[in-house]
Amino acid sequence: MITAHVERLHDTLEELKAHFAEHWQALALDQDKVALEPNYEIYLQREDLGEVLLTVLRETGKVVAYFVGFLAPALHYQSCYTLTMDLFWLAPAYRDADSLSQLEAHMLASQLFEAVLAEARRRCVKRVFFGSKLHADASRVFEELGMVEVERYYSKWLGE
Repeated sequence: MITAHVERLHDTLEELKAHFAEHWQALALDQDKVALEPNYEIYLQREDLGEVLLTVLRETGKVVAYFVGFLAPALHYQSCYTLTMDLFWLAPAYRDADSLSQLEAHMLASQLFEAVLAEARRRCVKRVFFGSKLHADASRVFEELGMVEVERYYSKWLGE
């Protein structure tokens, strides 16, 4: 049975680190130019300020998915407490067609985001912003949760 848990990053970070390289390899842009080097100190400081929401799906204690988001009043709308997604990940064994049906993987993603939304409501969040990589599109999950597309981001490497 897979269950959702709101957890503290301080308590879970070391366990999550085991998944970060695989997550980065599957989704990150410009991997030949930008190394994976999270600023854990900032994440933990922001959690101490109450600004991080971590939700984890576990199967018999094992991490199978996670969501990290930032909580803060919107800069343009101070009275609108907002949750902005930083990242989410579903383990390959729980999203690959060989392991599960696409419907089962979709249901797991939905379970993760339903748990995130429930915790956001509990924390009096008024608006959420979630995003999807175009090459690993999860927009169908967001649309089924009643979300609407509001913006597109573009990227261009300007480094060396």
